[in-house]
Amino acid sequence: MHQLFRLVLGQKDLSRAGDLFSLDDSEIEDSLTEALEQIKIISSSSDYQTNNNDQAVVEICITRITTAIRETESIEKHANALVGLWDSCLEHNLRASGREEDTPHAKIASDIMSCILQNYNRPPVMALAIPTAVKFLQRGNKELCRNMSNYLSLAAITKAELLADHTEVIVKSILQ
Repeated sequence: MHQLFRLVLGQKDLSRAGDLFSLDDSEIEDSLTEALEQIKIISSSSDYQTNNNDQAVVEICITRITTAIRETESIEKHANALVGLWDSCLEHNLRASGREEDTPHAKIASDIMSCILQNYNRPPVMALAIPTAVKFLQRGNKELCRNMSNYLSLAAITKAELLADHTEVIVKSILQ
C-alpha cells in the first residue's frame, strides 16, 4: 500500500488525509484494493458509528479511491474489494433515525454504490455487484433504495439476464 495511505489509514490521521489528493492517480492505483480492505476493517470496528475522526478519514479515503478508480478505469481490478466493503455495510444500521442524515455506513454504501453501478455497461462488474445490490433494496433506506433502482434499471438495459435471479426481490421492493 502507498506510504501515505498506510499513514492515513493505519494511524487514522485526518490531518494528512487531504494530502491523498496531491498524489497522481497512477501512483496510488496499485494500492487501492489494499486501502479498501483497510477501510473495511476500520468501518467494522465497534466504535466506528460514534468516532467522527474515523468516519472523516474513511469518507476522504473513499472519495480519493473512487476518483482514482474512475480516472484510471480500473474498476475490474478493484471490484472484489469494492463489493466486499459495500457488502460489509449491510451488517450495520443503514436507516437514519428521525430527520438525521444518513448513518456512517449508509454514506459508505452510497459512495461505493455509485462507483460500482456507474459501470453498468461492464457485465463482469455487474455480475459481481448485483447480488449485493439487491440486498440493499430490503434494508429500508429509502434514498439508497431509490438510487439502487435507478442503477439497476440501467443494468437491466445492458444485461437483463444478470437480474433474472433477483426478480422477486426487485418486484417486492418496487411494491413497497
